[in-house]
Amino acid sequence: MSDNTGNAANTASAGSARRFSVEELQRELKREQRRKQYSSTTRNTIYVMIVVAAIAILVATLWMPVLRIYGTSMTPTLDEGNIVLSLRGADFQTGDIVGFYYENKLLIKRCIAGPSDWVDMDEEGNVFVNGEMIDEPYIDEKAYGDVTIAFPYQVPEGRYFVMGDHRSTSADSRLAIIGCVAEEQIVGKIVFRILPFDGFGKIE
Repeated sequence: MSDNTGNAANTASAGSARRFSVEELQRELKREQRRKQYSSTTRNTIYVMIVVAAIAILVATLWMPVLRIYGTSMTPTLDEGNIVLSLRGADFQTGDIVGFYYENKLLIKRCIAGPSDWVDMDEEGNVFVNGEMIDEPYIDEKAYGDVTIAFPYQVPEGRYFVMGDHRSTSADSRLAIIGCVAEEQIVGKIVFRILPFDGFGKIE
């Protein structure tokens, strides 16, 4: 008799241990909802980051390539190690800075003259385009530099005459081995400096 009573008590006790109050069920439900919401938010955030990264890579590749400056031929405008943003498909004018490929190397120079223009230089390093001396506030020191072409020089069709801002050391269109840059060589117009942060901003 006592054994049966003990078993019943144990069964009742075990049964009561498995019961949850309404408040406990509500708390557990809310906890599960928060867990699912957190999981969903994390998943959506990862998806968004992947899409944004893919778009950024696409934009950088097709429209706005990011470039790194090597060498000192564009000082004082651009220093070695600067990270810059370029713009594809831009119209290139005298004074614009462009990036282009030469023998699988990326060079950065300033556009001085366009197709059919006449370029000339005097011994002091003054540059003339179509007979008029151009204003070059972006250079620190004028120099004739290393020249192997004959001035005055007419730019061929579909090409651009480019020079570095550091005229005494820059290897550019003044050398016959480099010559003028064809449109298909040009990566884009350099428009913005990303790094270093103290130089962050539009490039003139």
